[in-house]
Amino acid sequence: MPVMTRRHLLAGAAALPGFLKAQPRKNNVLFIAVDDLNDWIGCLGGHPQTKTPNFDRLAARGVLFTKAYCAAPLCNPSRAALMTGMRPSTSGVYDNNQPFRQSPAKDAVTIAQHFRANGYKTMGSGKIFHDAFPDPASWDEWYPKPDVQKPADPVPANRPLSGIPNTGHFDWGPLKSGDSEMGDYKVADYVSGQLKKKHDKPFFLACGIFKPHLPWYVPEKYFDMHPLSSIKLPSIKEDDLSDIPPIGVKMAKPNGDHAKVIQYKQHQRAVQSYLAAISFADAQLGRVLDAFDASPYKDNTTIVLWSDHGWHLGQKLHWRKFALWEEATHNVFMMVAPGVTKPNGRCGRPVSLMDIYPTLVELHGLSAKAGLEGTSLVPLLRNPVAAWDRPALTTYGRNNHSVRSERFRYIRYSDGTEELYDHQDDELEWHNLAGNPQYEAVKRELARWLPSVNAADSVRTRGGRE
Repeated sequence: MPVMTRRHLLAGAAALPGFLKAQPRKNNVLFIAVDDLNDWIGCLGGHPQTKTPNFDRLAARGVLFTKAYCAAPLCNPSRAALMTGMRPSTSGVYDNNQPFRQSPAKDAVTIAQHFRANGYKTMGSGKIFHDAFPDPASWDEWYPKPDVQKPADPVPANRPLSGIPNTGHFDWGPLKSGDSEMGDYKVADYVSGQLKKKHDKPFFLACGIFKPHLPWYVPEKYFDMHPLSSIKLPSIKEDDLSDIPPIGVKMAKPNGDHAKVIQYKQHQRAVQSYLAAISFADAQLGRVLDAFDASPYKDNTTIVLWSDHGWHLGQKLHWRKFALWEEATHNVFMMVAPGVTKPNGRCGRPVSLMDIYPTLVELHGLSAKAGLEGTSLVPLLRNPVAAWDRPALTTYGRNNHSVRSERFRYIRYSDGTEELYDHQDDELEWHNLAGNPQYEAVKRELARWLPSVNAADSVRTRGGRE
């Protein structure tokens, strides 16, 4: 072994500053969340009349996960789980009125905080955490201010459904206002503005697009893109709940929103309005992508886009999220990682939004983060058809879970009742196979992935509406 002399040591020390200077700058992160968006985007084929050129062009740049599922089918627990890396069954955050900072996850280091601790500037606008619990501790800079998740939207002078009792914000209709008056436009403006600036540190830039969350009030031109007379409705089986356990029927609430929509003949208008709201969200995404492409960051930035859960529009006689079936749990998820992903990647493995945190940690070489309950997707980003032996788990309320493999969905409720669907033959989940002895082995295999811990409900507050 050669002897290390003082001259060698001095030479090494002299070279050190140059070595440090030569280290590549860490890649940035553009972190885009979309609220209440199901699979009705062109590249996922969820509805034949959707118009989403910007979602589609982003998906074509990297890997689109065609079987991505949320940790919970409602805003607050889904976002809290994704951002903290702790499942609802671990944190006890099951509902929209449960702040994660008052739960067993109260000391969690969020994704944004972890990037901040690793030398990143964290900033953003819109809805990333749930509206009522924005977590200012995660951000160096936030627009408009830390305790406001999004600027207010206009409201029609005459609300279209104002004559229907107990409607609340379950409402839709065109606005005479232009795009620039909408909250999401202002969010896209802020994010685009940050992409035009020179930053002295790598950044984690969050963009939270609120639409297509209710109410579906968007400028009239987006309704014109989807003429009412040609709207195609989702396929609905009128007796779809006949083989569902009572607890599942209770979640569906067929005598609530669905009965109201049918009674007042609003189904076509509702579908039109949801499609219009998606097209509006797509336009705002396009503005952000245009700014990104014109920026100096387009070649050294990871882009991750996700929606927090899916949405029912009458399937299983149910509306909104708040259920464990495919429409409520299936979400949009795509990633572009420089030097890792290739264009036009499509991954059909079942993955979870819980996997985003560990994936970003690995991609960006951050310090290790213990306790994350997801799995890094880097192998699938490199090779979308790589082997993958994990299903995706979704939880709605304490001890109600869905396990989604590539072929099957298995649901077990808190009272022990079950549902099982074979997506090879039943994509619409019309036939519950849980009582068929032929599938006992399938149920046992999927049940292995149910959480062993089902934490008690964490603290509830008066805030946190849908």
